[in-house]
Amino acid sequence: GHFECPPYNQQTIRSAYHVRNIEVFKLKQLKRPIDIFMSHDWPRSIYHYGNKKQLLKMKSFFRQEVESNTLGSPAASELLQHLKPTYWFSAHLHVKFAAFMQHQANSKEELPKATKFLALDKCLPHRDFLQIIDIEHDPSAGDSLEYDAEWIAVLKATNSLVNVTQSSWIMPENNGLHAKWDYSVTEEAIKEVLEELNHNLKIPCNFTLTAACYDPSKPQKHVEPVHTINPQTTEFCAQFGLTDINDRIQQAKEEGSVRGEYEEEEEEEEMDSTGSAEEPSEYTTDNSGLSSINPDEIMLDEEGGDEDLSTCSVDPSPDHPPDFSASFSDIRIMPDSMAVSSDDAMDSTNEELEKSGVSKQVEEKSLSERPLKRIGGNENGNSGIKKIKRRNQAIYAAEDEDKIE
Repeated sequence: GHFECPPYNQQTIRSAYHVRNIEVFKLKQLKRPIDIFMSHDWPRSIYHYGNKKQLLKMKSFFRQEVESNTLGSPAASELLQHLKPTYWFSAHLHVKFAAFMQHQANSKEELPKATKFLALDKCLPHRDFLQIIDIEHDPSAGDSLEYDAEWIAVLKATNSLVNVTQSSWIMPENNGLHAKWDYSVTEEAIKEVLEELNHNLKIPCNFTLTAACYDPSKPQKHVEPVHTINPQTTEFCAQFGLTDINDRIQQAKEEGSVRGEYEEEEEEEEMDSTGSAEEPSEYTTDNSGLSSINPDEIMLDEEGGDEDLSTCSVDPSPDHPPDFSASFSDIRIMPDSMAVSSDDAMDSTNEELEKSGVSKQVEEKSLSERPLKRIGGNENGNSGIKKIKRRNQAIYAAEDEDKIE
């Protein structure tokens, strides 16, 4: 469930990063076509659909996880295969990588869809951090941001599934334990949303200041963050009859502050249980160890030092010219804006998928053997105070990055 809020403790500052299965579940209810999907982490397995050889040349420390097919987010991979968006953009791994994934059609009548994936490098000198992509715009649509009627209808349909406790919360499945497991919405439900809004989907300009602007003349160090209820969210939830998660968390906090110690102990015991009679989720709850420990990443660490870690970028070789020109087969043709070099793009899909198609037991074993990311502290798992620091501060100096590396 969503339960973390400021001030964070040593446990919630880590768990707040995690993707909730309810968010994956809600997104999987969407049926209408999606143009663009954005995620921080890469979808697992996407590296099999691009120039994997060049990727591993740039980031050799990804090799073990790429070969065991454990790099990236399994939740994102699930959504990629389900939603089949036209474009998928990700960040996190700090390297430019493009891929073209051809999806299988669900029926003979359905035309097969394809997703163009793109990740970019860090915003630093001599790095591929920017790319312009032209996307067609519906000439009949307005220029302002608008609500999506189907998504609003999905939020209303799944509102009863909202959970603000620390207990595991498994979503309804078609396994005989749930009366309802399909929360996708009908055209009638979408029509009801449109009628609620009088067919005006324009998002209101109702921004409200909830925190004081930074004043450099009055620096405030070590100010403890406070839990704030956002009035825009409150208004949105009230308009559509949705649960305001932040408000519900605040209520739970206030109720917890007046409860006895006995009840709090019961809550801790409940947190250790599955919280449900259902089978465990198909992927682990803690995804913090699912991505490589990336020397390029700005991480939350415990000890100081602004030194720049060595990056794994390499100079372009004759086999891989810097313009990343493309020469794919018909099924892999990309627009110029998604071009990458084609060294092993053709054979990487089939052969490497077979090679890296490891069993679930091997996958779980590899997860347990790898050190988890963002973990520090004592034997009890209590991490110290986290500090955000920029590892590559030196790169912003006058020296050229190539000399530094």
